[in-house]
Amino acid sequence: MTDEPSRALIPVQRGEDTAATSGPEFDPRMLEALVCPQTHGILSYDAERQELVSKAAHLAYPIRGGIPIMLVDEARELD
Repeated sequence: MTDEPSRALIPVQRGEDTAATSGPEFDPRMLEALVCPQTHGILSYDAERQELVSKAAHLAYPIRGGIPIMLVDEARELD
């Protein structure tokens, strides 16, 4: 186990109000339309790392300039 503090991931269900969780760059309401390209499962938003996390695929997709990069080749593998 690492000494890294745990990060809060925000799971968003379709139709859920996300106005209170929107960050300065990425609008979490986009999660209503996005799924993991590998598993087609739900994603969680990690605001601190600016990533969309797929627990099912063990991947984190980067968000650059407010735009999620939904390419498996660009994703970071989770520990």
